[in-house]
Amino acid sequence: MTDRTTAADGLAIAGLTPLSSCDWPGRLVATAFLQGCPWRCTYCHNAAILDPRTPGVVPWSDVRDLLDRRRGLLDGVVFSGGEPTRQAGLVDAARQVRDAGFAVGLHTGGAFPRRLEALLPYVDWVGFDVKAPAHLYRAITRAGGPTTSADAAFASLGLVLESGVDVQVRTTVDPTVLTATDVEEVAALLADLGVEDHVLQEVRPDGTTDAYRQALAASGAVLGA
Repeated sequence: MTDRTTAADGLAIAGLTPLSSCDWPGRLVATAFLQGCPWRCTYCHNAAILDPRTPGVVPWSDVRDLLDRRRGLLDGVVFSGGEPTRQAGLVDAARQVRDAGFAVGLHTGGAFPRRLEALLPYVDWVGFDVKAPAHLYRAITRAGGPTTSADAAFASLGLVLESGVDVQVRTTVDPTVLTATDVEEVAALLADLGVEDHVLQEVRPDGTTDAYRQALAASGAVLGA
């Protein structure tokens, strides 16, 4: 890959996992965690990388060098976060990964529909987080007006579905916010939209705030059952 300075060199990368078998189902990938997110989800376990003012600690050149060494061994790169679409240099980074012969995966909650739309032509798979029915989105994201984060998320999901890019939609079931009826509502909505791969994920309390772990305990949720 080229050594010239590009837009991707401006990415704030909080961490790099050289080999992952769980970030893209069925693929062996490197995963780059991009700094910054506009949302403060109740169950987030990546609190250290939410602040967009925090500089990255991994230069993009490290990702390029890793790919040069792992040709034939890795299937691709997953861009995760934080919310990776927050960063304008991501389109160039995805283009470089594709040009180097690797596939591109993306983890997103859909907070930035316009940036996602520009990125999708360079993406092969999306792991998309749908957090709740629209009226409960703010209770989880703790950002924006009553439906602002939901509007962005569902607009972004529409873009992904229209693009034809392979997508897995994940819902992390937060028992401090969502009831079984709420989860059924999300599943029915996604089915109506044509989503074929919807996965329910259990909250992982590790790495969350003390306040959230207390709320989780108070909810009576039995994790790992």
